Amino acid sequence: MKYIVAGRQAVSDAEFAELALGTPVELWLGVEGESDQERAARLDAARDILADPEYRELPDELIRLAARVVEDHPDLFNVVPLVRLARRRAVRRGAAA
Repeated sequence: MKYIVAGRQAVSDAEFAELALGTPVELWLGVEGESDQERAARLDAARDILADPEYRELPDELIRLAARVVEDHPDLFNVVPLVRLARRRAVRRGAAA
């Protein structure tokens, strides 16, 4: 399936999200291994974007995009609870009576 947003073709789901939102996904989700200073700068930039009147509808767009992902890929949310095995107690044998 081809994703075309604003006349541009997205080759991946991440690129589709970036084109649809007008901002890189990493701005909102962060990147693995980012420092505290990088995280603070990223969040500061995100706050500036949300304060811009041009992006007033962005939270609604994010919710619609998330709902679309859930609808298109329900298997992502097949959560299986992990069973916790009970610990065995050590039994002492051969104790003198």
